[in-house]
Amino acid sequence: MKIPTLVILAAGMGSRYGGLKQIDALGDNGETIIDFSIYDAIKAGFKKLILIIKEEHEQAFETQLVSKIRPFIDVQYAYQRLEDVPQGIEVPEGREKPWGTVHALLAIEEIVGDNPFTVMNADDFYGRASFEKMYDFLSEEVNDDNYSMIGYVLKNTLTDHGSVTRGVCEIKDDYLDSIVEIQQIEKNGNKVRIKENNQWKEIDGDGLVSMNYWGFTPHIFSQLKPLFKNYLDMHLASNPMKAEYVIPTAIGELLEANEVNVKVIASPDQWYGVTYQEDKDLVISKLKEYKTNKVYPHDLWKQK
Repeated sequence: MKIPTLVILAAGMGSRYGGLKQIDALGDNGETIIDFSIYDAIKAGFKKLILIIKEEHEQAFETQLVSKIRPFIDVQYAYQRLEDVPQGIEVPEGREKPWGTVHALLAIEEIVGDNPFTVMNADDFYGRASFEKMYDFLSEEVNDDNYSMIGYVLKNTLTDHGSVTRGVCEIKDDYLDSIVEIQQIEKNGNKVRIKENNQWKEIDGDGLVSMNYWGFTPHIFSQLKPLFKNYLDMHLASNPMKAEYVIPTAIGELLEANEVNVKVIASPDQWYGVTYQEDKDLVISKLKEYKTNKVYPHDLWKQK
């Protein structure tokens, strides 16, 4: 029997945030955002978790997070290593930044086996309904020709403290038609604008965007590997310190080549995240409010 697996991308360096935000305590009982995601995932039915991290951060994750959750879910680590690159690629001297979320995802290929899986960011609060919808999809609908993405309303995913990166989607008959990773999206009063080619322009704030929350089968690895190698061949020389290849860009290329179908599952939940340090106060207050309203218990991991 194939087991839907939860995969969390937790190897990012948090340059805009200024620290290892993946395990920054935001709940009033010392919880990280990942705690709430894992709690919601377990409630939805997930029984296996793969955490993709930088190897040097394992002890911090073990102490802050994993030691608490092991009684409730099977946990394995996967390591995003800078030196794990395609044959023929050399790591530039002085490079520290990981190669992006496609590179991170490839790190789980040997661990996930033949199980379908969902992959998401460590520093985003996605809401419980999204986990229930994704678990149902992975249990009943996913196959090598049918992936999925949880979509969020763009205006509900923005911060008051600066620009963010989002995968802006075009959707046709509930399936993803195209997706473009936009590096600078921000609020502009009651409207939303993006920066392209050094120019700001308004876009529809009610459209759906990707928050890097996907449902795949292991077939995705064979599709991503040549794209990752091609990306490095094309971009590494011109941007040796910061070039990174991300999942929305890869999916966009696969869509353009008619190699994937991606069902878009709209989430009714409000997204919260900590792109910047200034975002913390809002997230802290919202998580406390959820506990006050009994959406979550005070102690997520209290054993009965």
